[in-house]
Amino acid sequence: MEKEAKPIYENFVATFQEYDWIVAPSGSCTYHVRHHYDILEQTDAVRAIRSKTVDLVEFLVDVLKVEKISGRFPHRVGLHQSCHGLRGLRLGQSSELVAPPFSKTKYLLELVAGIQIVPLNRPDECCGFGGTFAINEPAISAKMGKDRIADHLSHGAEYITSGDMSCLMHMQGLIKRNKQVLGVKHLAEILNAGMSG
Repeated sequence: MEKEAKPIYENFVATFQEYDWIVAPSGSCTYHVRHHYDILEQTDAVRAIRSKTVDLVEFLVDVLKVEKISGRFPHRVGLHQSCHGLRGLRLGQSSELVAPPFSKTKYLLELVAGIQIVPLNRPDECCGFGGTFAINEPAISAKMGKDRIADHLSHGAEYITSGDMSCLMHMQGLIKRNKQVLGVKHLAEILNAGMSG
């Protein structure tokens, strides 16, 4: 099945090969380019694309080395760390590893004035989306998503944020279906809040 995607991979390489950086608003997309483009012939162009495709968080923290954000977001926010971002790209320390705690995403959020990042019982728990997993195991996927939402709600979050759109879409669908009062915003929306005015 993955071989059927090769023309799409090749088109991605052809489209983006002239750029210095390819910045994705999704850890799962970034991870996919870096780890699954191995099915292509590893030409100079393919290797370059794989190395210069970065997640938005990586670009801001590791490439631009952002230390100040002028935005303001005076709300209680729960941070959902996606599996691909956390375990694939190492944007933060996952609980199964014995290592000093860190989160590049949380670092960026803490630069935003007025924000309150709420603690969670399970700060690195999967939301249950996982692409085809949600299709093949819809009941388990929905239960995992509801558990993530409940963790945020129990700590008084007004918003859930993440650097991965797929996780946010999954949880937003469950929130709307269950008529819950909890906003969902991509990390970029929060970082951008208030910056234009």
